[in-house]
Amino acid sequence: MMEIFNEFPRLGAAILWAASRDEAMVVEHLVSIGRRSALDRTAHFFLELSERLRLVGLATEQEFDCPLNQYVLADALGLSAIHVNRVLRQLRERKLMTLKDRKVTIHNMSQLKLLAGFQEQSDERQ
Repeated sequence: MMEIFNEFPRLGAAILWAASRDEAMVVEHLVSIGRRSALDRTAHFFLELSERLRLVGLATEQEFDCPLNQYVLADALGLSAIHVNRVLRQLRERKLMTLKDRKVTIHNMSQLKLLAGFQEQSDERQ
């Protein structure tokens, strides 16, 4: 690995940057579980997922596929599946986002970000 980094320093820098960014997202997720309400943390989770999928071309600004069921979401968010169902209903009723047929549709990105206290990675570097 060191040999590759010496031969291709820009590749090494890119790999380290990506690893650092992933670590920051993991830390943000852990803090999120403890400090945010269920609604805020769920909104943040979907915004983070949306950003990551957009980075690799698997999402648009408004939509992406989400094969995760409510039990998996519950585990990821530290909630019960019933609570996840209630939170998804609140997000839908507020016309912020919907999860239907394994597809997430974001209806109001700015309000969803405001609710979640979400700051995009590119915004954090400025």
